[in-house]
Amino acid sequence: MRYISAPWRADYVRGSSAVKGCIFCQALKGRDDRAAAVLWRGRRNFILLNRFPYTPGHLMIAPKRHLADFTEAGPDERAELAELFGTALRVLREACAPQGFNAGMNLGASAGAGVTGHYHLHVVPRWTGDSNFMPLVGDTRVFIEDLDTTYQKLRPLFDHERRRRGRTGAALSRTPAPSR
Repeated sequence: MRYISAPWRADYVRGSSAVKGCIFCQALKGRDDRAAAVLWRGRRNFILLNRFPYTPGHLMIAPKRHLADFTEAGPDERAELAELFGTALRVLREACAPQGFNAGMNLGASAGAGVTGHYHLHVVPRWTGDSNFMPLVGDTRVFIEDLDTTYQKLRPLFDHERRRRGRTGAALSRTPAPSR
């Protein structure tokens, strides 16, 4: 029999967590982005790695305000989330060369939300053949890299995106489409 080690999943499997309260609010309070797995801090939203990823590079985009429902977000928060989603796709394509993506929100416990009080958008890189029997029969996922390796790969690319946009992480200015 072969054994596959994934010690970082132990807290998840046991149903415990070192972080009490909202994981997103706790990540924002910290000053050590690497320890909190924060890849980007925008004006209204931020990006961080999922500590219990479905695939390497699985990240989440969440508002800085503690909001349970996307409909509670203001237009500026929704617009920045969309911009960061595009940034995340560019970075993940460059870093991981996935063949596709899953993206979505689980709003409410009955929809599968693990954190019900703070909405967030999951961005999951996918590759042909990345789904196999292990999660079904063994309650185990096989990963090619640990979270720190993923962070070290992605953070410089997000930093490069930030430099392209300017120090604040604001969206790139766009030239309006010509009127007809």
